[in-house]
Amino acid sequence: MEEVMQQVVNNRKKAVIKALILAAFIIGAILLVRFTPVKQFLTVDALGRFLDMAGFWAPVAFILVYATGVCLFVPGTLITGLGAAIFGAYWGFVWVWIGAMLGSGAAFFIGRTLGREFAASLIGDKLKKYDDAIERNGFATVLYLRLVYFPFTPMNFGMGLTKVHFWDYFSGTGLGIIVGTFIFTFFVGTLKEVWASGNWAELLSFKVFFSIGLFAFSLFIPKIIKKIKGEEN
Repeated sequence: MEEVMQQVVNNRKKAVIKALILAAFIIGAILLVRFTPVKQFLTVDALGRFLDMAGFWAPVAFILVYATGVCLFVPGTLITGLGAAIFGAYWGFVWVWIGAMLGSGAAFFIGRTLGREFAASLIGDKLKKYDDAIERNGFATVLYLRLVYFPFTPMNFGMGLTKVHFWDYFSGTGLGIIVGTFIFTFFVGTLKEVWASGNWAELLSFKVFFSIGLFAFSLFIPKIIKKIKGEEN
């Protein structure tokens, strides 16, 4: 009995230490991006020069930058906009989506490895009900939260603290971010093409109006999803 109690205490200590490491990582990541020269790298010119040096491997380099940025709490809209401005509307979407998936997966594993044990020890009977529900309906839950634009990076780490299965989380994320990612990259990429061409008459083209319409529509997606969900309930 005494050995069992000692094992419980040791496990508790390990969980607390891991949770403290996770907290330190998150705080350090936020401070790194906001108060060091790293943020100067996150501009079209600076990132563009870096990717030019990468040459043929520029897409791979961007994907790794995006994934790292996700784990360091860099705003997803910022890196997505940079990807669209550098690679254009279509290839920008492809590389952004891959980078977002890689980063979301990495952040999930960081949260799961360092924080799940501690989170589980804090869950009471009431919260356990929701934790079990997420485990059973992981894909639908993640898909819904992605469609209503729940903050991307906090959700990546947060889902790692729950019982959701990784592949439910990963597939829900992959499907859930497609629409919003495409709309935003298409919008930014289209405007960048007009800016680069210097032909301001193209601002009146169908493609520009279509991109603006898609972007405006994306702002209403969360309300539409919530309304549909409310009617189903």
